[in-house]
Amino acid sequence: MEKAKIGVLTVSDRASRGEYEDISGKAIIEYLNEVITSPFEVVYRVVPDERDLIEGALIHMADVEGCCLILTTGGTGPAPRDVTPEATEAVCQKMLPGFGELMRAVSLKQVPTAILSRQTAGIRNKTLIVNLPGKPQSIRVCLDAVFPAIPYCIDLIGGPYITTDESKVKAFRPKG
Repeated sequence: MEKAKIGVLTVSDRASRGEYEDISGKAIIEYLNEVITSPFEVVYRVVPDERDLIEGALIHMADVEGCCLILTTGGTGPAPRDVTPEATEAVCQKMLPGFGELMRAVSLKQVPTAILSRQTAGIRNKTLIVNLPGKPQSIRVCLDAVFPAIPYCIDLIGGPYITTDESKVKAFRPKG
């Protein structure tokens, strides 16, 4: 079975300068280790909230590292330096707005400020890129909601076959 490469990209000025520990990126990696049962390796990076650096990291992880999935955390709010969705849209050929819609819907059940989130997702060649929020608790809520669709999306764009622990996340694939 082909080993999947999964990118985890933390977008944070302070974490990129080492001013605090990147707990969000670690929360994503912990989640992946819990739910994915097929072989995979993580490609991990931290960049500041700079659009050109985010775009560069996404392009490198997709085109050079060969990640089939990139999960970003941070930079999806309304603040002036929050530019992760713009960087994601700039490097993708197709956008998948349903990911952001579902993540906002489940997050709104937790906090009213979820409406301020601009998370999105898109396809760059054979890579699915999904923007996640910055808080570890919110990351889990969002991944629980969208992860069932991720393995099949990766199938559709020509990526490796990813399996999950069905007691944690049941990946949906159409019958036949």
